[in-house]
Amino acid sequence: MRRARKFFRLSMGERWLLFKVVGLVAFVRVGTWVVPFRVVRRITARLGRPTGRDDLLATERIAWCVDVAGKYLPDGRNCLVQALSMHALLERRGRPSRLRIGVTKGYDGELKAHAWVESDGKIVIGG
Repeated sequence: MRRARKFFRLSMGERWLLFKVVGLVAFVRVGTWVVPFRVVRRITARLGRPTGRDDLLATERIAWCVDVAGKYLPDGRNCLVQALSMHALLERRGRPSRLRIGVTKGYDGELKAHAWVESDGKIVIGG
């Protein structure tokens, strides 16, 4: 019940953005399960083409929507899924951002990877 109240306290624009972000995060999550990464990356790059208008939502609010969407989807908090989604959302709004993917070998010899997005010199998701 508390979640529903929080949802209805959001502005109509934020609710609409949250619905779109849930759809995008779900799409990216399924895509990373089903097709090669390069295909998902190409599709999210197309989705991220600037529309020529900015809805003026703060980058932090968009990151919040991606985080909330990830909480309600299976494996939606995966750093790659969230970073790909965030990058597409920022690019679509005409805000420059960089998708970063780092890979290292742990002390146990196992590969470890992490993805994050930077915008205006700051990490906006995946920090």
